Amino acid sequence: MNLDLSPAEIEFRDEVRTWIEANKPREGQPEEGQAMREYDLAWQRKQYEGGWAGISWPKEYGGRGLSTVEQLIWFEESAKAGAPQAGSCFVGLNHGGPTLIANATDAQKSFHLPKILKGEVIWCQGFSEPGAGSDLAGLSTRAEIDGEDLVVTGSKIWTSYAHIADYQELLVRTDPTSKKHAGITWVICDMHLPGITIRPVPFVDRVHHFNQVFYDEVRIPIANVVGEINGGWKTAMSTLSFERGTAFTQAQVALAKQIDELIDRAKTRTGPDGKLAFADSEIGRKLTRMRAEVAALRAMTYVAVARNVRRNAPGPDGSMLKILLAKLHLEAHRVGMELLGPDAVLMNDFSEHYLRGFASTVAGGSDEIQHNIVAQRVLNLPRQQ
Repeated sequence: MNLDLSPAEIEFRDEVRTWIEANKPREGQPEEGQAMREYDLAWQRKQYEGGWAGISWPKEYGGRGLSTVEQLIWFEESAKAGAPQAGSCFVGLNHGGPTLIANATDAQKSFHLPKILKGEVIWCQGFSEPGAGSDLAGLSTRAEIDGEDLVVTGSKIWTSYAHIADYQELLVRTDPTSKKHAGITWVICDMHLPGITIRPVPFVDRVHHFNQVFYDEVRIPIANVVGEINGGWKTAMSTLSFERGTAFTQAQVALAKQIDELIDRAKTRTGPDGKLAFADSEIGRKLTRMRAEVAALRAMTYVAVARNVRRNAPGPDGSMLKILLAKLHLEAHRVGMELLGPDAVLMNDFSEHYLRGFASTVAGGSDEIQHNIVAQRVLNLPRQQ
């Protein structure tokens, strides 16, 4: 397999590199709240106005209509340049938007997709529940059909950016008598509807992204259903396949830069014995292994992109990318804590990322769920009886 860029792709990469360097925000991205929303939407609008939003999205919805390879190039160059990641725009750009393109009606696409690309709205995800996290099919938030509406009652948890979101990709149980994976519906929820209550769930470092959302007989028009009523499991799996595919390419490049920075730090920081940390065989071994593994992760991503070009949608091998990325994130920041020594007890960039890193092994489906997907759908192993 030839993983080199073509001359046209190299020209595209150079154009991307030039534009990002000239237009990326010079001020830092706020960590939370309304300030983060305004910052993220402003950066998304700037990309749209410059012709760089939705690179692989269809032209009729405001995208460029280019290939997944060009989208990959954009993610890589953004990370290399230190441009902001999608932040609170992530769900709309990498979950909601692609899911709508693949499954929505023309009316739903025409209304929602341009708003996402133009930086007019924030989306959040309403999948996990207090009793249904990685076991997503166990969800119990119910929706009863009443005329032209779904009447929703229940609760969702770990809902990133719900407090600043306009819309939500929401999974509800519309047929409680069906089998576990049936009777589920994927619906667009307006987050400003009456009956919605949002309570914050702060991170361990007190930053607020997560929320618990409560629905008290919230009336959502049946016209907001994406796919079919009771056919939401299939729609949800397409949503998660986009998340587990190339959506985290920017995070991979950022991780590679972090590991390089750790290596530089280890080569200049001395331990209690007066020796450089990198000279310690254990620290040096960990860092060099992680550097090799992040390079392998990038190669796996290129292979996944090549496969996606042929099959026109992300496949289950995206779970392998997620498993390794989460593992490397946690390991890198654990080594960073080792290098800090006693300073690790203070709240700083390394300790904050280390503490948050545990969530990456659960978010979007736990590592155990991802391993099952790889075993069954990539390796074709039989289910355990």
